[in-house]
Amino acid sequence: MDDLEDAMSELMNTESYIMVDIGANLTNKKFTRDLDSVVSRARDAGVQKIMVTGITVHSSKEALRLTRIFPETLYSTAGVHPHEAKSWDEETEGELRELAANNEVVAIGECGLDFNRNFSPQDVQIEVFEKQVSLACELRKPLFVHERDAHKEVLEVLRKYKARLPAVVIHCFTGDASQAAAYLKEGCYIGLTGYVWKDKSEDGVRRILEDGVVPLDRLLVETDAPFMYPNTRASKLPPYVKDALTERSLTFLHRYCTFQRNEPCSLPVTIEMIAAYMKKKSEQVALQTTFNAFKVFGLST
Repeated sequence: MDDLEDAMSELMNTESYIMVDIGANLTNKKFTRDLDSVVSRARDAGVQKIMVTGITVHSSKEALRLTRIFPETLYSTAGVHPHEAKSWDEETEGELRELAANNEVVAIGECGLDFNRNFSPQDVQIEVFEKQVSLACELRKPLFVHERDAHKEVLEVLRKYKARLPAVVIHCFTGDASQAAAYLKEGCYIGLTGYVWKDKSEDGVRRILEDGVVPLDRLLVETDAPFMYPNTRASKLPPYVKDALTERSLTFLHRYCTFQRNEPCSLPVTIEMIAAYMKKKSEQVALQTTFNAFKVFGLST
C-alpha cells in the first residue's frame, strides 16, 4: 500500500487530474472507427486507466482483446449483464472463468439485476447473478454490479455470500440515500457517472453527495461511455456547480462528446460536479477516487 501511496503522490505533480474511469463500453460499435483517438484524448484529459465493461461472453472477449492493444491503459471486466441473462448456457461459466484467468480482467461483471426493463425473466436474472457472485468469490475478483429497481433483491444475494465476498462496486448508482447507505453498510463501493447533472430528486444522488452519505474513500467514478453524457448546460444544474467547472474540462467535453456519444475524456467534468456537490476540491476527489480504483481492482502503477 505504501508503494501505491507514493505513486499517487508523484502523480499529483501534474497539470491535469489523474483519474481512472472504472466503466466505459468501448466495445460499443460507436467507437469502432476511432478508438485510438478516443483513448488518446482520454489520456490527454488525465484519464490514465479505463476499465472496458463486458456485458456478454462475446463482448468480454472483445474487451480483453482491447486491453492487449492498449496495455496498462485499458483493463476489462468479464460478465453477463442482467439484460442478457437469458443467454446463459452450460458453457458460459467456463468461458467467464477462462477470461477471468487473465491479469487484464480485473472484475466479474457487469452482472446484477434489472427489474426495470426485465429483458430477461427475473428468476433467470437472479440465478445468473448468483452464479457470477459465486465465481467472483471463488476467484477473489471484485464484483461489478448493475442494479435497477432491484435493490432489495441484490442485497439478498450479496448477503448470502457475505462471508466470502470480494470488493463489490455498485456501478452507475442512481438510487436514493437509504439505498446508498444500505450498500455502504454491506461494504460496497459506489460508482457515479455524469448522471449527477440530471438527478434533482429530493433524496437522490445530488443529495447523497451534499449530505456526505458516501464517504470519499468508498467512491469511484466512471463515464459509462458512450452513455451518461454530463450535460453541463442544463438549467437544472445549480450555478455554484457550473462555476466549479474548469475551461480545460469543458473543452474536452464540448469538443469531443455529445449526447449520442459520450467519451472517457468527459470524466474531469463529472469529477468537478461531484466535488462541487461534496464541497471538496476537485483535485482531492480525483486523487482519492483514483486511489480507490487502484486498491479495489489491483491496477498496476
